[in-house]
Amino acid sequence: MSNVNKLAMNINDEVVNVTKIDGQDYICLTDMAKSAGAERALHSWLRSRNTISFLGLWEQTHNKSFNLHEFVQIKNRTGENSFNPSVKEWVTSTNAVGVFSKTGRYGGTYAHKDIAFEFGTWLSPEFKLLILTEFQRLKEQEVHAVEWDSRRFLSKVNYRLHTDAIKDHIIPSLSASVILKYTYTNEADMINRLVFGFTAAEWKRDNAAPSLGQKNQRDYATTQQLVILANIESLNSYLISENISHTSRVKTLAKESQRQYTALLHRDELENDMRKGTGL
Repeated sequence: MSNVNKLAMNINDEVVNVTKIDGQDYICLTDMAKSAGAERALHSWLRSRNTISFLGLWEQTHNKSFNLHEFVQIKNRTGENSFNPSVKEWVTSTNAVGVFSKTGRYGGTYAHKDIAFEFGTWLSPEFKLLILTEFQRLKEQEVHAVEWDSRRFLSKVNYRLHTDAIKDHIIPSLSASVILKYTYTNEADMINRLVFGFTAAEWKRDNAAPSLGQKNQRDYATTQQLVILANIESLNSYLISENISHTSRVKTLAKESQRQYTALLHRDELENDMRKGTGL
C-alpha cells in the first residue's frame, strides 16, 4: 500500500491509531475494542453473519477485484460452530481491501472508516458516538494543519526570488560593513510594514507570549495577506532587478499592496453576498 500516513485518536484514555492510505482513513479495530473494554469483541464480530454481509456489500461497492464467489462460500458458513474466520483468511480468499492486519509497531486489525464505524455500532451506540466525535475532531485538526502548511508555503513562495534579487542588485552597492546587518532586514521590514503594518521585530515585541513560541506574524496572517505578501515580494524582486531606487520602489509597492487589498476584500464581499443569496 502506498502513501501511508499515521494519525491517532484518544478514546477512553486509550490511543486509537488511524492510518491514511491513498487518502482514505483506516481505523484500528483492535485499538477500538481495547478502548471499549472488550478486547475479544473483534473475534466475535467477525463471526457474525451480519458482519460478513456488511463486509461483502462494502467490497462489492468499492472493490472491483472482490471475489464474489468466495464471499458467497464464506457467507454460507456463518452460523456453523466451526466458522472461525481470521482477517488474513478473509482478505486472502476474497481479495478484500476494506480490512487488513499488520504486525509490529502500530499493529492490529485496521478497517476503512465506514467499516470501523459499523464495528463501533456493534460495540455499543454510546461507543459509536464517542468514536464519531473523536474522528470529527481529528479531521478538523487535520484540515487546520493543511491550511497552516499551505499558508506557510504561500509566505515562502517568493522568498528565494526576493533574496536573490537583493543579493544581485543591492548588496554590490553597499559597503561590506553594513551588508549583513541591514540589507535583507531593511527589505523584509519594508514589505512587512506594507502588508502587515509591522516589522517582524515590532510584531514579536507587541505579541510576546509563551504560547506563541517561535512563531511570527506570517504564521498568523490571513490567506489574503499571504497572497499579497507573495505578490509584493515578486514585484519587489523585479523592481530591484530594474535598478529602481528604494524610494520609488516603496511608493510603487505601497500603491500595489493597497490596490490588492481593496481588490481581495471586494472579492470576498461579493462571494459572501453570493453565498447569502443562494442560502449557502
